[in-house]
Amino acid sequence: MRDTQGFDLFYRETLTRVMRYAYALVGDAADTQDVVQEAYARAWRHWRKVADHPAPEAWVRLTVSRLATDRWRRSAKWLNILARTSGPPPTVRPPNEDTVLLTAALKTLPVKQRQAVALYYLYDMPVSRIAAEMGVPENTVKSWLSRARTTLAGLLAGSGVAAEMVEVQ
Repeated sequence: MRDTQGFDLFYRETLTRVMRYAYALVGDAADTQDVVQEAYARAWRHWRKVADHPAPEAWVRLTVSRLATDRWRRSAKWLNILARTSGPPPTVRPPNEDTVLLTAALKTLPVKQRQAVALYYLYDMPVSRIAAEMGVPENTVKSWLSRARTTLAGLLAGSGVAAEMVEVQ
């Protein structure tokens, strides 16, 4: 029998943070919802294992990361096929230009840098925890964050988007 109350509490306490993290990785609201829903569905199916995990939320984030990567690979493959057969998709004006600029800039970062930025800025996670979760030395995380800030500052210079985040420290 599954511990439904434990899972429900876990879901309520972590959903907002996981959604923000997933959006930073995916960059599309609908795809974010799909990825997060699938991650929590997998957590529910394996709840005993997840509940016993030392960091259940990290388990869900790892699942989100893997699903986002798989989705990106599949979509890139299909976009290439569609572009060859029907031309590029029509452009749709985004509802918020700042969000679009920041999301586009984040997408240019390598995956590991994007994950580090999302964990650091959206989860307010210290470098030591990010390093432990990603299985790398703290200096590697610091390097990723520094490079990401430098890249984002260059890409967003003059746009006024998230100036406090992309300021090179």
